[in-house]
Amino acid sequence: MTKEQFIHEMDRQVKLVRTEYSLTQETMARALGLSKKTLVEIEKGRSSLGWMGAVAFVSIFSNSQILSRLLGGEAEDMVLALAFDDLKPTYPKTMGGKVWWRYVESVGPYRIQQNLISQHYRALDPEDGRVYSSFDLANVKAYLEQLPD
Repeated sequence: MTKEQFIHEMDRQVKLVRTEYSLTQETMARALGLSKKTLVEIEKGRSSLGWMGAVAFVSIFSNSQILSRLLGGEAEDMVLALAFDDLKPTYPKTMGGKVWWRYVESVGPYRIQQNLISQHYRALDPEDGRVYSSFDLANVKAYLEQLPD
């Protein structure tokens, strides 16, 4: 998934999440920092949240069952994978992938997991710290192979 695909998918989910939370268009627009007119245009597919709006949307509505099913649990992980694609941030410790993740393989002391819903990959160190995320398994492997054991 690319940032553009993520934005498009979040645009498509706005009305569903608004309904899930039983919000009026006015209330939803205020929560997202938009005008009601802009929200209506997004819901009709004529406008877009954009990257920052999509990130704000999934952050504000992080408890949404609709978004959890769509993104495979924690939206934060997917956002990080998209935001830091080709970058090398320091990630906080994870819970080890007990719910939304499947084991792919090990590279040295690192484990590669794939999210069951979004299909993006992450590499974890032996203490469950995330060291890299990407939608491309080859990128994850190449990154891990350059790290010291």
